[in-house]
Amino acid sequence: MSATRDEITKLLRDWSAGNDEAMHRLAPLVYRELRRTARAYLSRERDAHSWQPTVLVNEVFIRLVDCQSVDWQDRSHFFRLAAKKMRQILVDYARKVRLQKRGGGLHAVSLDDAPTIPAATQNNVDLISLDAALDQLTALDPRKTEIIELRFFAGLSIEEIAKAQRLAVSTIHRDLHLAKAWLYRAMETGRIDET
Repeated sequence: MSATRDEITKLLRDWSAGNDEAMHRLAPLVYRELRRTARAYLSRERDAHSWQPTVLVNEVFIRLVDCQSVDWQDRSHFFRLAAKKMRQILVDYARKVRLQKRGGGLHAVSLDDAPTIPAATQNNVDLISLDAALDQLTALDPRKTEIIELRFFAGLSIEEIAKAQRLAVSTIHRDLHLAKAWLYRAMETGRIDET
């Protein structure tokens, strides 16, 4: 089932206006893309992960349904919020695992293994530390954090991010490179505040 950006945008706006039927029509149009994103993200996990893509997407949908009052701008706005929700879910899960193991068995994610984020080194990062670093980057440059979320958590291509951000592809490449460098430095030096 394929739909144009305009059709998805119209359904999002109708849903925001209180049309529940719009949500029922919207769900199958965006579900496949969200599931592809979740599957790609979970396949990058080094440790056996109990999440299945369908379960992760369903959890994202549950949290998005609570966002009905959002004034949806367009399809890109929806996927930006979905990326944030996916990040929150996975970080919450990593925190739960950390608490259960009392600091052992950190939930590690390799940025370099992520096919959506090309990088030159082979460092694993703790998802909780990454989340804390992203929060700090947000205070400095929210756009760079959003680009990382769209690339790493939502799995969007550089071109899709450029369209969503209404920026040139070269600007997205530059911001992604700078954001990754900042995150690596912050996490390597330990200058992050894990909450």
